[in-house]
Amino acid sequence: MNTEKQKVWFITGTSKGLGLQLTKLVLSIGDKVAAATRDVEALKKKVGTNTENLFPVELDITSDKDVKEAINRVVQEFGRIDVAVNNAGYSLVGSMEEMSDEEFRKTMDVNLFGTVNVIRNVMPYLRKQQSGHIINISSNAGYVGFEKASSYNAAKFGIVGLSEALAQEVKGFGVHITVVAPGQFRTEFMDSIMYVKNRIAVYGVDEAEKMWSQFSGQQQGDPEKLVQILVNLSRMEQPPVRLLVGPDTYELVTKQRKIEEANFEKWKDLTLSTNFD
Repeated sequence: MNTEKQKVWFITGTSKGLGLQLTKLVLSIGDKVAAATRDVEALKKKVGTNTENLFPVELDITSDKDVKEAINRVVQEFGRIDVAVNNAGYSLVGSMEEMSDEEFRKTMDVNLFGTVNVIRNVMPYLRKQQSGHIINISSNAGYVGFEKASSYNAAKFGIVGLSEALAQEVKGFGVHITVVAPGQFRTEFMDSIMYVKNRIAVYGVDEAEKMWSQFSGQQQGDPEKLVQILVNLSRMEQPPVRLLVGPDTYELVTKQRKIEEANFEKWKDLTLSTNFD
């Protein structure tokens, strides 16, 4: 194998779902993986440890201190990090009125601030080596608002915005940023959906829970194709900053853009009425 092309990956949320499949694929092509997870033993059982290319890392991504220490250990182990994938996250279903402060903040801590912690602590290494690629996993919920998903929308919209800003900040250092917005893929993601504890009947969270439970395992997206796309991105000289993944996401987001454009035009006179005469 040509070791010059071998990359070192740092991937969060690797004990199941997309993160686990990506870890397996990356190892299968000969790259090295620092696999961050809350459950190292579960990861070892699913991936196996009979490879020097795997470095399991027990990590709570909501702790900036823990993330900093983990990334330092990875660099000590492998010498560098080439690709950081921010994949960890979960969805909380419930209306804004029903969500407790603790529930809302926890989803933001995991889905948004966990990503921020990784970026902040991996960037010094990428900047010094003048190369690297950060891939942030958002969602079509980062482009389109959905009822009973406000905290998830807030986090995923945030990831899209911070990715665009970050891409401008780091392009001079040879570092690429891609924010990926998948649609529905057949992983265990829906099995990890959380639901608000306080429920107000008129918002229909009980019905939503039944619907999502029945939909799990029926998603049309093939996760193997998704993780292959992520690997392909890591090999591109000029990867995209934004990437929609899945026909459902493409349809949702392009439709939303048309609605937005029509709305902007409808209220154009009011929009343009604010300058001094």
